[in-house]
Amino acid sequence: MPWRNTRDPYKIWVSEIILQQTRVDQGLNYYLRFIDRFPDVATLASCDEEEVLKYWQGLGYYSRARNLHHAAQTIMTRYQGKFPDHYEDVIQLKGVGEYTASAILSFAWNQPYPTVDGNVFRVLSRFLAIDESIDTNRGKTLFTQTARMLMGDSEPGLFNQAMMEFGAMQCVPIMPDCLRCPLKDQCMALSLSQVKKYPVKQQKTKIQSRYLYYFHIQYEGYTYLNKRVGKGIWQNLYEFPQVESETPLSFEDLTRTPLFQQLFAGQGKHAVFTLAVSQKKHVLTHRVLFADFYEVVLETSLEETIPFLKIKEEDFGEYPVHRLMQFYLERS
Repeated sequence: MPWRNTRDPYKIWVSEIILQQTRVDQGLNYYLRFIDRFPDVATLASCDEEEVLKYWQGLGYYSRARNLHHAAQTIMTRYQGKFPDHYEDVIQLKGVGEYTASAILSFAWNQPYPTVDGNVFRVLSRFLAIDESIDTNRGKTLFTQTARMLMGDSEPGLFNQAMMEFGAMQCVPIMPDCLRCPLKDQCMALSLSQVKKYPVKQQKTKIQSRYLYYFHIQYEGYTYLNKRVGKGIWQNLYEFPQVESETPLSFEDLTRTPLFQQLFAGQGKHAVFTLAVSQKKHVLTHRVLFADFYEVVLETSLEETIPFLKIKEEDFGEYPVHRLMQFYLERS
């Protein structure tokens, strides 16, 4: 991977942020495209946020891109464009946590900070049969201290990479090939026949379902977009006007919602609705989304007071959109 063959803290930082919630095979192309457009901190800091989001489009978890942009501006103003090389400074950058700060410092400057991610949790908990829950502050502290103790001071960057690779390729979450593992004679979990038990987790994430109903309004080559503002998923990305519900809605239910009334109450028979996409599933960390997309062809224009952005259909590509919108726009 290109980020493994560099000591440039900027490129290491970008790669670590991309790989936080993204598989390596998917993230590689995004990384290459992002670095080609934003090759250094100064370039990233000087561009508009919307352009950053556009280059991030399809990766999801867009707060990562917004934080990158904000942190780049901080580096320019606070550190005169030079990436900080002290842990206390790096971890203050927006969107940078303990793991990312440790990765940057160990990979760029070989400083002895352990990168404890899911792979490392798994390797250490199995190898040492650690019963402490990994999703507690006490557990995270224990695993970080254990990794630091094993790391030593000679090659911390290499140690971190080796630990993560070992967890990703050998000590995998499901059905690890323990009999061919080079650490099988020292692994305490294997000696106790309790490999499946580790790592231990205390909390179970409650998954919530949400139902989204989008209206792709079409009138004489124009459509309407809404820019999501405020905190929450997809901040500052664009989408069609939509209704969100905790329970599934029939079309009749939709017609009674305030947004539907605001948009289409005066259209009467001049609006033709076609269900173009039904129950498209999109899984987030703590939420499962089910989206319906309605194509709405109008014979008369919407009221000028409608609080949505009116654009030409041909200009869609200029606006950063989230994954569900991208799926709809790219479907064959």
